[in-house]
Amino acid sequence: MAKGYWVSVYPAISDPEGLTAYDRLAGPAVQAGGGRVLSRIPSRGGRVVAREAGITQRVVLIEFDSFEQAVAAYESEAYQKALVALPDGFERDFRIIEGID
Repeated sequence: MAKGYWVSVYPAISDPEGLTAYDRLAGPAVQAGGGRVLSRIPSRGGRVVAREAGITQRVVLIEFDSFEQAVAAYESEAYQKALVALPDGFERDFRIIEGID
């Protein structure tokens, strides 16, 4: 079975501290849904090289055991509460993608 992934790219964040409430709720919701954070750049000291139209702002990659599990975690009540906590003044490109089996 192919894994599922959440890919979040934040091209613009005007208030990085404002994401704290979202992070506090999203982390446990992702974990409860079976997600594993594979990368969170640059906030965890990881390195990034931006090419072409790439950006160096926050990028988050989360792995789930299946695509269906990734979708269910996003639709969960716990994660929907986290989404409500997202602050104004940020832009995010969020995708749920299926891995290659």
